[in-house]
Amino acid sequence: MGNPNRRKLEAHEVEAFCATSGWKAADGVLSKELAFSSYPDGVAFAVAIAMTAERRDHHPDLFIGWGKVGVRWSTHDAGGITPLDLELAKLSDELAVRHGSKA
Repeated sequence: MGNPNRRKLEAHEVEAFCATSGWKAADGVLSKELAFSSYPDGVAFAVAIAMTAERRDHHPDLFIGWGKVGVRWSTHDAGGITPLDLELAKLSDELAVRHGSKA
């Protein structure tokens, strides 16, 4: 039996998460753009996400711009969004606040 944290979620499970979290789901990817007061704040957040991802062996796509960082979580092996992606999206929100996110 596979890891339950890496099972592909049903659409209604993902929709329920997105309805209350500000994350968006499309094509099996959970995404959010977070705003920061400065470029260094955004980069510090991206580094925090990278360190967490490395420890969890689950890596998002990150897009860094001035005052913003885009985060995309998906589990390629499962073919979509899993409980692990939701967990790490929530953690991303917590880390963003700690690093001064305005969103």
